[in-house]
Amino acid sequence: MLEVTGDLSLITCLILTAVAFAAGFISAIAGGGGIITLPALLWAGVPPLDALGTNKFQSVFGTLSSAINFFQKGHLDLRPLWPGLLAAVIGSALGTWSVTQLGGEQLQKLLPILLIAIALYFTFSPRISDIDGKPRMGNGLFNILIGGGIGFYGGFFGPGMGSIYALAFAALLGYNMRKATAHTKPLVLATNATSMLIFMLGGHLLLWLAISMSVAQFVGARLGSNLVISRGAKLIKPVIILATIAVAIKLLLET
Repeated sequence: MLEVTGDLSLITCLILTAVAFAAGFISAIAGGGGIITLPALLWAGVPPLDALGTNKFQSVFGTLSSAINFFQKGHLDLRPLWPGLLAAVIGSALGTWSVTQLGGEQLQKLLPILLIAIALYFTFSPRISDIDGKPRMGNGLFNILIGGGIGFYGGFFGPGMGSIYALAFAALLGYNMRKATAHTKPLVLATNATSMLIFMLGGHLLLWLAISMSVAQFVGARLGSNLVISRGAKLIKPVIILATIAVAIKLLLET
């Protein structure tokens, strides 16, 4: 059975809602909003599985907000993404089921190295710009490998998923940074929505807190995605670099 707010006070719920707004704003630009909201939920005393479920619920609405904004303003084409969305759903379901059966300790040790490598790529690669580059992979293979692979990772663990998707679109399909950031959103949405439903079916969700944080995420993501559209790589590139390094440092300290 879903709980409403657990044993949290009104002040704590308001603080978590404000944190969700900031996370939605940052995540719309560079991904990684979950690395802000999940520790905040755990700090507030929310049990780990309830924290994961609540975090997935509110992040879905932030991603939905930015995806709608990108689509309405012509920066997102869903047609070539459908096979990748299906692969992401399957991968996320398998990943979420796996993390309930196993543990993420080994992945948590390897992830900081991956994130630091992503930050270095964004820092030095000439492909990260406002100009489309030459594709290195076809859409079909990209949808299966990247949609399914990162979908599994998103369901299993999750931190930095948006940054990894953006890197894949830029490095493998040659997308400019506005386009890459926009096209990550449906895949992140499919991944998180699948994982969210599995957590909800298990009763791991603080319902009213999740709704309150979702509204804040939606507004923050709308504002953040508007900045992406207006500023492009000049904004996205440094924010992704800082976000991925911050997540890597946090995970290194935890391990």
